[in-house]
Amino acid sequence: MNLVSIEQLAALVPDGAKLAIPKDDTGVAMAATLALLRRKVRRLHLVCVPVSGLQADLLIGAGCVATVETSAVTLGEYGAAPRFTAAVREGALRIVDATCPAIYAGLQAAQKGIPFMPLRGIIGSDLLAHRSDWTVIDNPFAEGDRIVAIKAIAPDLALFHAQAADRFGNVFLGRDRDGLLLAHASRSALVTVEHLVEGNLLDDPARAGSVLPALYVGAVAHAPRGCAPLGFGDDYGAEGAFLASYSTQARNDAGFRACLDGLLQTDAVAG
Repeated sequence: MNLVSIEQLAALVPDGAKLAIPKDDTGVAMAATLALLRRKVRRLHLVCVPVSGLQADLLIGAGCVATVETSAVTLGEYGAAPRFTAAVREGALRIVDATCPAIYAGLQAAQKGIPFMPLRGIIGSDLLAHRSDWTVIDNPFAEGDRIVAIKAIAPDLALFHAQAADRFGNVFLGRDRDGLLLAHASRSALVTVEHLVEGNLLDDPARAGSVLPALYVGAVAHAPRGCAPLGFGDDYGAEGAFLASYSTQARNDAGFRACLDGLLQTDAVAG
């Protein structure tokens, strides 16, 4: 098993990487994200699967991101993502706009090793005018039926948090399946986990069906509460007071820096 520290895992994300990250409620590797922020990674191309929130907003605010490929960046019930919103208004980001089904379709194409995935529901929208890498084609099985070919999305790396890993590098994902898609579509996956377990997860009939084999995993870091201040399944909830404060305080550069410094200091104490 390639078990590494959080800092070592973050060092495996090079500047300029196309990095796939999950939505807020499916295992965001926040401890690893804070390590990326400490390292001052640059020029990331974030692929949000299919949306992102605090994770993307922190990376954008800290100047780590050049491109965001997503259908939304939002703090949900806590409002707009302030640094994403400011960066869009200032023209500081390249935005690759998409829909949730299109993000999933592009990743599924990469997962299957095919160049594109056909998708309905986009024809008639203005997205096609802004996506030269999407092409309207004829359904070869039905005359006059037009569909959109979504180009495969093949990230360099996937970064996410999961329930557990064993000493062989197999990762237990539980009922969430997005981690499987991220890992299968990407060249490699970097995973933080709540627990390290004995034995081989693939030998456990109760869990093997939700295990990502070590073949797809580049490195694992043990990070209890590794999603905080976001929540993780039934293990712990999101820190609502922090998210509410961040949504207003981070609307300006000084407030954002104060929020980020507070997170980094808390993380350093916890570590």
